[in-house]
Amino acid sequence: MGDDRALRKRRIINVLLALEEGEVTTYGDVAEVAGYPKQSRLVGRILRDSATDIPWWRVVGSQGRIRTANPALQAELLVEENVLVAGGRILEAPIGRFRR
Repeated sequence: MGDDRALRKRRIINVLLALEEGEVTTYGDVAEVAGYPKQSRLVGRILRDSATDIPWWRVVGSQGRIRTANPALQAELLVEENVLVAGGRILEAPIGRFRR
């Protein structure tokens, strides 16, 4: 069972590490690309328990809402990557789901 957990974590982290600067995606999209459709909460748990060098700030809720314990920091990191954020929500991103 531990091997399965480690494999899931590794696959999800690999998806996260592949995200480019300015790319914004959702927990559900990360789960699906990693091979675990409909397991967005798994992505959230892995992000919460992982090292901070993983680009956690590029992952938001399905409606573009920031869903982290530190929304101000996430918004700041996204703005540094030219993502338009207002009211805790992604309005536009250079790459990814919220690109316009």
